[in-house]
Amino acid sequence: MYGKSNDVAKARLVFDTMPYRNVVSWSSVISVYAQNALGNVAIGLFGEFIRTVSELPNEFMFSSVISACASLGRLGTGRVVHGAVIRLGYANDVVAGALVDMYAKCGCIGYSDKVFRRIGKPCVIPYTSMIVASMKHGLGKLSLELFKEMLEKGIRPNNVTMIGVLYACSHSGLVDTGLEHLNSMKAKHGIEPNAKHYTCIVDMLGRVGRVDEAYNLAKNTPMDTNDATLLWASLLSASRIHSRLDIAIEAGQRLIELNQQLASVYVTMSNTFASAGEWESVHGLRRSMKQQGLQKEPGCSWVEIKDTSYVFYAGDLSRCERVSEVMSLLRELEMRMKERGHVSGSNKGLVFVDVEEEDKEAIVGLHSEKLALAFGLISIPKGMTIRVMKNLRMCFNCHEAFKMISEIVDRDFVVRDLNRFHHFKNGSCTCGDFW
Repeated sequence: MYGKSNDVAKARLVFDTMPYRNVVSWSSVISVYAQNALGNVAIGLFGEFIRTVSELPNEFMFSSVISACASLGRLGTGRVVHGAVIRLGYANDVVAGALVDMYAKCGCIGYSDKVFRRIGKPCVIPYTSMIVASMKHGLGKLSLELFKEMLEKGIRPNNVTMIGVLYACSHSGLVDTGLEHLNSMKAKHGIEPNAKHYTCIVDMLGRVGRVDEAYNLAKNTPMDTNDATLLWASLLSASRIHSRLDIAIEAGQRLIELNQQLASVYVTMSNTFASAGEWESVHGLRRSMKQQGLQKEPGCSWVEIKDTSYVFYAGDLSRCERVSEVMSLLRELEMRMKERGHVSGSNKGLVFVDVEEEDKEAIVGLHSEKLALAFGLISIPKGMTIRVMKNLRMCFNCHEAFKMISEIVDRDFVVRDLNRFHHFKNGSCTCGDFW
Protein backbone atom coordinates (compact mmCIF):
# COMPACT_ATOMS: atom_id res chain seq x y z
CA MET A 1 0.00 0.00 0.00
CA TYR A 2 2.67 2.53 1.04
CA GLY A 3 4.87 1.49 -1.87
CA LYS A 4 2.16 2.28 -4.40
CA SER A 5 1.77 5.74 -2.88
CA ASN A 6 5.57 6.29 -3.07
CA ASP A 7 5.88 6.44 0.72
CA VAL A 8 9.11 4.48 0.95
CA ALA A 9 9.81 5.35 4.59
CA LYS A 10 6.49 3.97 5.85
CA ALA A 11 6.80 0.88 3.67
CA ARG A 12 10.23 0.21 5.16
CA LEU A 13 8.94 0.82 8.69
CA VAL A 14 6.22 -1.79 8.19
CA PHE A 15 8.80 -4.23 6.82
CA ASP A 16 11.26 -3.64 9.67
CA THR A 17 8.60 -4.17 12.36
CA MET A 18 7.21 -7.39 10.91
CA PRO A 19 7.68 -10.28 13.37
CA TYR A 20 8.02 -12.74 10.51
CA ARG A 21 9.25 -11.95 7.00
CA ASN A 22 9.03 -14.35 4.09
CA VAL A 23 9.89 -14.17 0.41
CA VAL A 24 6.69 -12.24 -0.32
CA SER A 25 7.45 -9.45 2.17
CA TRP A 26 11.07 -9.26 1.00
CA SER A 27 9.92 -9.10 -2.63
CA SER A 28 7.48 -6.32 -1.80
CA VAL A 29 10.00 -4.06 -0.07
CA ILE A 30 12.62 -4.65 -2.78
CA SER A 31 9.99 -3.70 -5.36
CA VAL A 32 9.19 -0.48 -3.46
CA TYR A 33 12.80 0.66 -3.65
CA ALA A 34 13.20 -0.40 -7.29
CA GLN A 35 10.07 1.50 -8.32
CA ASN A 36 11.09 4.65 -6.48
CA ALA A 37 14.49 5.19 -8.10
CA LEU A 38 16.39 3.65 -5.19
CA GLY A 39 17.92 0.81 -7.11
CA ASN A 40 21.08 0.55 -5.01
CA VAL A 41 18.99 -0.08 -1.90
CA ALA A 42 16.91 -2.67 -3.76
CA ILE A 43 20.05 -4.50 -4.88
CA GLY A 44 21.49 -4.31 -1.36
CA LEU A 45 18.33 -5.81 0.13
CA PHE A 46 18.39 -8.57 -2.46
CA GLY A 47 21.93 -9.43 -1.38
CA GLU A 48 20.85 -9.43 2.26
CA PHE A 49 17.95 -11.76 1.42
CA ILE A 50 20.29 -14.21 -0.34
CA ARG A 51 22.69 -14.22 2.64
CA THR A 52 20.20 -14.43 5.49
CA VAL A 53 17.01 -16.13 4.27
CA SER A 54 16.70 -19.83 3.52
CA GLU A 55 13.92 -19.38 0.96
CA LEU A 56 14.66 -18.99 -2.73
CA PRO A 57 13.87 -15.72 -4.55
CA ASN A 58 10.64 -15.71 -6.53
CA GLU A 59 10.05 -14.36 -10.03
CA PHE A 60 8.59 -11.12 -8.72
CA MET A 61 11.75 -10.43 -6.71
CA PHE A 62 13.96 -11.23 -9.68
CA SER A 63 12.07 -8.87 -11.97
CA SER A 64 12.36 -6.04 -9.41
CA VAL A 65 16.11 -6.53 -8.92
CA ILE A 66 16.67 -6.78 -12.67
CA SER A 67 14.75 -3.51 -13.10
CA ALA A 68 16.96 -1.90 -10.45
CA CYS A 69 20.07 -3.03 -12.33
CA ALA A 70 18.58 -1.58 -15.51
CA SER A 71 17.92 1.83 -14.00
CA LEU A 72 21.47 2.06 -12.64
CA GLY A 73 23.22 0.55 -15.65
CA ARG A 74 24.67 -2.18 -13.39
CA LEU A 75 25.54 -4.67 -16.10
CA GLY A 76 27.77 -6.87 -13.93
CA THR A 77 25.15 -7.29 -11.22
CA GLY A 78 22.47 -7.82 -13.84
CA ARG A 79 24.45 -10.67 -15.38
CA VAL A 80 24.84 -12.33 -11.98
CA VAL A 81 21.09 -12.11 -11.39
CA HIS A 82 20.45 -13.46 -14.89
CA GLY A 83 22.63 -16.44 -14.05
CA ALA A 84 20.55 -17.11 -10.95
CA VAL A 85 17.36 -16.89 -13.02
CA ILE A 86 18.71 -19.54 -15.39
CA ARG A 87 19.84 -21.84 -12.57
CA LEU A 88 16.43 -21.68 -10.89
CA GLY A 89 14.55 -22.10 -14.14
CA TYR A 90 12.55 -18.88 -13.94
CA ALA A 91 11.73 -18.13 -17.54
CA ASN A 92 8.33 -16.45 -17.61
CA ASP A 93 7.55 -13.48 -19.83
CA VAL A 94 7.74 -10.91 -17.02
CA VAL A 95 11.29 -11.90 -16.05
CA ALA A 96 12.29 -12.22 -19.71
CA GLY A 97 10.90 -8.76 -20.43
CA ALA A 98 12.85 -7.34 -17.49
CA LEU A 99 16.05 -8.98 -18.78
CA VAL A 100 15.49 -7.58 -22.28
CA ASP A 101 15.05 -4.12 -20.75
CA MET A 102 18.06 -4.50 -18.44
CA TYR A 103 20.53 -5.49 -21.14
CA ALA A 104 19.24 -2.72 -23.39
CA LYS A 105 19.58 -0.07 -20.68
CA CYS A 106 23.10 -1.30 -19.97
CA GLY A 107 24.01 -0.77 -23.61
CA CYS A 108 23.91 -4.43 -24.70
CA ILE A 109 21.12 -4.51 -27.26
CA GLY A 110 22.63 -7.68 -28.75
CA TYR A 111 22.09 -9.53 -25.47
CA SER A 112 18.55 -8.16 -25.33
CA ASP A 113 17.88 -9.71 -28.71
CA LYS A 114 19.39 -13.05 -27.63
CA VAL A 115 17.19 -13.19 -24.53
CA PHE A 116 14.15 -12.23 -26.57
CA ARG A 117 14.76 -14.81 -29.31
CA ARG A 118 15.13 -17.61 -26.75
CA ILE A 119 11.59 -17.07 -25.46
CA GLY A 120 9.45 -19.88 -26.83
CA LYS A 121 6.21 -18.00 -27.36
CA PRO A 122 6.69 -14.38 -26.30
CA CYS A 123 3.60 -12.44 -25.30
CA VAL A 124 3.08 -8.68 -25.50
CA ILE A 125 5.41 -7.95 -22.52
CA PRO A 126 8.76 -9.10 -24.00
CA TYR A 127 7.72 -7.84 -27.44
CA THR A 128 7.05 -4.41 -25.98
CA SER A 129 10.35 -4.47 -24.07
CA MET A 130 12.24 -5.29 -27.27
CA ILE A 131 10.38 -2.65 -29.31
CA VAL A 132 11.20 0.05 -26.75
CA ALA A 133 14.79 -1.18 -26.37
CA SER A 134 15.42 -1.08 -30.12
CA MET A 135 13.95 2.41 -30.32
CA LYS A 136 16.22 3.73 -27.57
CA HIS A 137 19.24 2.32 -29.38
CA GLY A 138 18.42 4.19 -32.57
CA LEU A 139 17.00 1.11 -34.28
CA GLY A 140 13.59 2.53 -35.09
CA LYS A 141 13.09 0.41 -38.18
CA LEU A 142 13.80 -2.74 -36.15
CA SER A 143 11.16 -1.61 -33.64
CA LEU A 144 8.62 -1.33 -36.44
CA GLU A 145 9.62 -4.73 -37.85
CA LEU A 146 9.11 -6.28 -34.40
CA PHE A 147 5.73 -4.59 -34.15
CA LYS A 148 4.72 -6.01 -37.52
CA GLU A 149 5.97 -9.47 -36.48
CA MET A 150 3.96 -9.26 -33.27
CA LEU A 151 0.76 -8.38 -35.11
CA GLU A 152 1.30 -11.18 -37.61
CA LYS A 153 1.42 -13.62 -34.69
CA GLY A 154 -1.93 -12.34 -33.47
CA ILE A 155 -0.52 -10.61 -30.37
CA ARG A 156 -2.47 -7.49 -29.44
CA PRO A 157 -0.40 -4.42 -28.51
CA ASN A 158 -1.05 -2.43 -25.36
CA ASN A 159 -0.66 1.25 -24.49
CA VAL A 160 3.05 0.92 -23.79
CA THR A 161 3.67 -0.96 -27.03
CA MET A 162 2.17 1.92 -28.97
CA ILE A 163 4.28 4.46 -27.09
CA GLY A 164 7.36 2.50 -28.17
CA VAL A 165 6.15 2.38 -31.78
CA LEU A 166 5.40 6.11 -31.89
CA TYR A 167 8.73 7.05 -30.33
CA ALA A 168 10.47 4.75 -32.81
CA CYS A 169 8.87 6.78 -35.59
CA SER A 170 9.86 10.01 -33.83
CA HIS A 171 13.52 9.06 -33.37
CA SER A 172 13.73 7.85 -36.96
CA GLY A 173 12.04 10.85 -38.56
CA LEU A 174 9.19 8.67 -39.88
CA VAL A 175 6.45 11.26 -39.43
CA ASP A 176 3.89 9.87 -41.88
CA THR A 177 4.28 6.37 -40.46
CA GLY A 178 3.89 7.70 -36.93
CA LEU A 179 0.72 9.61 -37.76
CA GLU A 180 -0.66 6.55 -39.50
CA HIS A 181 -0.09 4.42 -36.40
CA LEU A 182 -1.67 7.06 -34.16
CA ASN A 183 -4.76 7.39 -36.33
CA SER A 184 -5.25 3.62 -36.54
CA MET A 185 -4.80 2.80 -32.84
CA LYS A 186 -8.50 2.83 -32.00
CA ALA A 187 -9.78 1.12 -35.14
CA LYS A 188 -7.07 -1.55 -35.48
CA HIS A 189 -6.09 -2.27 -31.88
CA GLY A 190 -8.93 -0.94 -29.74
CA ILE A 191 -6.59 1.47 -27.94
CA GLU A 192 -7.76 5.01 -27.29
CA PRO A 193 -4.79 7.38 -27.71
CA ASN A 194 -3.93 9.10 -24.44
CA ALA A 195 -1.74 12.02 -23.42
CA LYS A 196 1.46 9.97 -23.59
CA HIS A 197 0.75 8.97 -27.18
CA TYR A 198 0.08 12.58 -28.15
CA THR A 199 3.31 13.60 -26.42
CA CYS A 200 5.14 11.19 -28.74
CA ILE A 201 3.54 12.94 -31.71
CA VAL A 202 4.45 16.40 -30.40
CA ASP A 203 8.03 15.17 -30.03
CA MET A 204 7.97 13.69 -33.54
CA LEU A 205 6.59 16.80 -35.21
CA GLY A 206 8.95 19.05 -33.28
CA ARG A 207 12.02 17.07 -34.29
CA VAL A 208 11.38 17.59 -37.99
CA GLY A 209 10.57 21.29 -37.64
CA ARG A 210 6.78 21.11 -37.81
CA VAL A 211 6.63 23.17 -34.65
CA ASP A 212 3.32 24.91 -35.38
CA GLU A 213 1.56 21.56 -35.75
CA ALA A 214 3.18 20.33 -32.56
CA TYR A 215 2.09 23.50 -30.75
CA ASN A 216 -1.52 23.21 -31.91
CA LEU A 217 -1.64 19.58 -30.78
CA ALA A 218 -0.12 20.47 -27.40
CA LYS A 219 -2.68 23.23 -26.82
CA ASN A 220 -5.61 20.93 -27.52
CA THR A 221 -4.54 17.83 -25.59
CA PRO A 222 -6.01 17.56 -22.06
CA MET A 223 -3.66 15.92 -19.57
CA ASP A 224 -2.51 15.82 -15.96
CA THR A 225 0.53 17.65 -14.59
CA ASN A 226 3.08 14.89 -15.20
CA ASP A 227 2.02 14.30 -18.79
CA ALA A 228 1.79 18.04 -19.46
CA THR A 229 5.34 18.48 -18.18
CA LEU A 230 6.72 15.96 -20.68
CA LEU A 231 4.71 17.42 -23.54
CA TRP A 232 5.62 21.08 -22.99
CA ALA A 233 9.26 20.22 -22.25
CA SER A 234 9.40 18.42 -25.59
CA LEU A 235 7.87 21.41 -27.34
CA LEU A 236 10.26 23.80 -25.59
CA SER A 237 13.20 21.76 -26.83
CA ALA A 238 11.88 21.70 -30.40
CA SER A 239 11.20 25.44 -30.32
CA ARG A 240 14.75 26.12 -29.20
CA ILE A 241 16.26 23.89 -31.88
CA HIS A 242 14.19 25.47 -34.66
CA SER A 243 14.52 29.05 -33.36
CA ARG A 244 10.83 29.54 -32.59
CA LEU A 245 11.21 32.05 -29.80
CA ASP A 246 7.47 32.76 -29.66
CA ILE A 247 6.51 29.17 -28.96
CA ALA A 248 9.51 28.63 -26.68
CA ILE A 249 8.31 31.48 -24.46
CA GLU A 250 4.82 30.00 -24.14
CA ALA A 251 6.11 26.47 -23.57
CA GLY A 252 8.46 27.75 -20.89
CA GLN A 253 5.69 29.73 -19.23
CA ARG A 254 3.44 26.67 -19.18
CA LEU A 255 6.16 24.67 -17.44
CA ILE A 256 6.74 27.45 -14.92
CA GLU A 257 3.00 27.51 -14.19
CA LEU A 258 3.12 23.75 -13.67
CA ASN A 259 6.03 24.35 -11.27
CA GLN A 260 7.99 21.59 -13.00
CA GLN A 261 11.64 21.32 -14.12
CA LEU A 262 12.13 24.98 -13.24
CA ALA A 263 15.93 25.08 -13.39
CA SER A 264 16.03 23.28 -16.74
CA VAL A 265 13.25 25.48 -18.10
CA TYR A 266 15.08 28.67 -17.19
CA VAL A 267 18.36 27.40 -18.66
CA THR A 268 16.73 26.34 -21.93
CA MET A 269 14.80 29.59 -22.26
CA SER A 270 17.99 31.50 -21.48
CA ASN A 271 19.86 29.66 -24.22
CA THR A 272 16.97 30.20 -26.64
CA PHE A 273 17.09 33.94 -25.99
CA ALA A 274 20.88 33.85 -26.35
CA SER A 275 20.66 32.21 -29.77
CA ALA A 276 18.31 35.03 -30.81
CA GLY A 277 20.62 37.71 -29.40
CA GLU A 278 18.11 38.73 -26.71
CA TRP A 279 20.75 39.32 -24.06
CA GLU A 280 18.62 41.41 -21.71
CA SER A 281 16.17 38.53 -21.45
CA VAL A 282 19.06 36.13 -20.86
CA HIS A 283 20.36 38.19 -17.94
CA GLY A 284 16.84 38.59 -16.56
CA LEU A 285 16.28 34.85 -16.51
CA ARG A 286 19.64 34.23 -14.86
CA ARG A 287 18.84 36.78 -12.18
CA SER A 288 15.46 35.15 -11.61
CA MET A 289 17.16 31.78 -11.17
CA LYS A 290 19.49 33.20 -8.53
CA GLN A 291 16.65 34.94 -6.70
CA GLN A 292 14.68 31.70 -6.53
CA GLY A 293 17.71 29.65 -5.54
CA LEU A 294 17.39 27.44 -8.61
CA GLN A 295 20.44 25.42 -9.58
CA LYS A 296 20.97 23.31 -12.65
CA GLU A 297 21.53 19.63 -12.01
CA PRO A 298 25.26 18.99 -12.45
CA GLY A 299 26.28 16.66 -15.23
CA CYS A 300 27.71 13.33 -14.16
CA SER A 301 28.71 10.18 -15.99
CA TRP A 302 29.90 6.79 -14.86
CA VAL A 303 31.51 3.64 -16.16
CA GLU A 304 31.30 0.20 -14.60
CA ILE A 305 34.44 -1.93 -14.37
CA LYS A 306 34.33 -5.30 -12.61
CA ASP A 307 31.05 -4.41 -10.89
CA THR A 308 32.46 -1.14 -9.54
CA SER A 309 30.98 2.15 -10.76
CA TYR A 310 33.38 5.07 -11.28
CA VAL A 311 31.57 8.41 -11.30
CA PHE A 312 32.79 11.63 -12.94
CA TYR A 313 31.38 15.15 -12.61
CA ALA A 314 31.49 17.97 -15.14
CA GLY A 315 34.38 20.33 -14.48
CA ASP A 316 35.33 18.58 -11.23
CA LEU A 317 38.74 16.93 -11.20
CA SER A 318 38.89 16.57 -7.41
CA ARG A 319 36.86 13.34 -7.59
CA CYS A 320 38.35 12.08 -10.85
CA GLU A 321 40.09 8.70 -10.67
CA ARG A 322 43.62 8.59 -12.16
CA VAL A 323 43.25 12.27 -12.92
CA SER A 324 46.74 12.91 -14.33
CA GLU A 325 46.43 10.03 -16.81
CA VAL A 326 42.90 11.07 -17.76
CA MET A 327 43.90 14.68 -18.44
CA SER A 328 47.02 13.66 -20.34
CA LEU A 329 44.95 11.43 -22.61
CA LEU A 330 42.30 14.11 -23.14
CA ARG A 331 44.95 16.64 -24.15
CA GLU A 332 46.44 14.16 -26.60
CA LEU A 333 43.03 13.37 -28.09
CA GLU A 334 42.21 17.07 -28.33
CA MET A 335 45.37 17.67 -30.36
CA ARG A 336 44.62 14.75 -32.67
CA MET A 337 41.04 15.94 -33.17
CA LYS A 338 42.21 19.46 -34.00
CA GLU A 339 44.45 17.98 -36.67
CA ARG A 340 41.27 16.57 -38.19
CA GLY A 341 39.42 19.87 -38.00
CA HIS A 342 37.43 19.42 -34.78
CA VAL A 343 36.89 22.61 -32.75
CA SER A 344 35.78 22.18 -29.13
CA GLY A 345 33.30 24.72 -27.85
CA SER A 346 31.88 25.72 -31.22
CA ASN A 347 28.77 27.89 -31.08
CA LYS A 348 26.48 25.08 -32.04
CA GLY A 349 27.50 23.09 -29.00
CA LEU A 350 27.48 25.93 -26.52
CA VAL A 351 24.48 28.03 -27.48
CA PHE A 352 22.19 25.30 -28.71
CA VAL A 353 21.95 23.24 -25.56
CA ASP A 354 18.93 21.15 -24.67
CA VAL A 355 16.87 21.16 -21.51
CA GLU A 356 18.94 18.36 -20.04
CA GLU A 357 22.39 19.38 -21.27
CA GLU A 358 25.17 20.70 -19.11
CA ASP A 359 25.42 24.46 -18.73
CA LYS A 360 27.21 26.17 -21.58
CA GLU A 361 29.54 27.78 -19.04
CA ALA A 362 31.06 24.36 -18.29
CA ILE A 363 34.40 23.72 -19.93
CA VAL A 364 33.63 21.49 -22.90
CA GLY A 365 36.80 19.47 -22.45
CA LEU A 366 35.76 18.62 -18.90
CA HIS A 367 32.24 17.45 -19.56
CA SER A 368 31.59 14.37 -17.48
CA GLU A 369 31.24 11.96 -20.41
CA LYS A 370 34.69 12.93 -21.71
CA LEU A 371 36.26 12.28 -18.32
CA ALA A 372 34.47 8.93 -18.12
CA LEU A 373 35.53 7.99 -21.65
CA ALA A 374 39.18 8.82 -21.00
CA PHE A 375 39.10 6.75 -17.81
CA GLY A 376 37.53 3.88 -19.74
CA LEU A 377 40.19 4.07 -22.44
CA ILE A 378 43.01 3.68 -19.91
CA SER A 379 41.20 1.10 -17.77
CA ILE A 380 39.29 -1.20 -20.13
CA PRO A 381 41.31 -3.53 -22.39
CA LYS A 382 41.30 -2.87 -26.12
CA GLY A 383 38.70 -4.95 -27.90
CA MET A 384 36.08 -4.42 -25.19
CA THR A 385 33.27 -1.92 -25.69
CA ILE A 386 33.37 1.08 -23.36
CA ARG A 387 29.94 1.88 -21.90
CA VAL A 388 29.31 5.30 -20.41
CA MET A 389 26.12 6.23 -18.54
CA LYS A 390 25.12 9.89 -18.25
CA ASN A 391 22.41 11.61 -16.20
CA LEU A 392 21.77 14.39 -18.75
CA ARG A 393 21.47 14.72 -22.49
CA MET A 394 24.75 14.43 -24.37
CA CYS A 395 25.82 17.77 -25.83
CA PHE A 396 26.62 18.38 -29.49
CA ASN A 397 30.34 18.96 -28.92
CA CYS A 398 30.85 15.75 -26.98
CA HIS A 399 28.81 13.83 -29.54
CA GLU A 400 31.04 15.07 -32.35
CA ALA A 401 34.16 14.38 -30.29
CA PHE A 402 33.09 10.82 -29.47
CA LYS A 403 32.54 10.06 -33.14
CA MET A 404 36.01 11.28 -34.02
CA ILE A 405 37.69 9.60 -31.04
CA SER A 406 36.11 6.24 -31.93
CA GLU A 407 37.91 6.46 -35.26
CA ILE A 408 41.19 7.76 -33.83
CA VAL A 409 41.56 5.01 -31.22
CA ASP A 410 39.66 2.33 -33.16
CA ARG A 411 37.35 1.54 -30.24
CA ASP A 412 33.59 1.13 -29.87
CA PHE A 413 31.73 3.28 -27.32
CA VAL A 414 28.16 3.16 -26.09
CA VAL A 415 26.73 6.19 -24.28
CA ARG A 416 23.40 6.10 -22.48
CA ASP A 417 22.16 9.63 -21.93
CA LEU A 418 18.83 10.82 -20.61
CA ASN A 419 17.02 10.23 -23.89
CA ARG A 420 18.60 7.32 -25.73
CA PHE A 421 21.70 5.29 -26.56
CA HIS A 422 24.50 6.32 -28.87
CA HIS A 423 26.71 3.63 -30.41
CA PHE A 424 29.95 5.16 -31.68
CA LYS A 425 32.04 3.17 -34.13
CA ASN A 426 34.45 4.09 -36.92
CA GLY A 427 33.63 7.78 -36.71
CA SER A 428 29.84 7.53 -36.78
CA CYS A 429 26.90 7.11 -34.40
CA THR A 430 23.81 4.95 -34.72
CA CYS A 431 21.58 7.95 -34.01
CA GLY A 432 22.58 9.39 -37.37
CA ASP A 433 23.01 12.76 -35.61
CA PHE A 434 19.24 12.81 -35.15
CA TRP A 435 18.53 12.95 -31.45
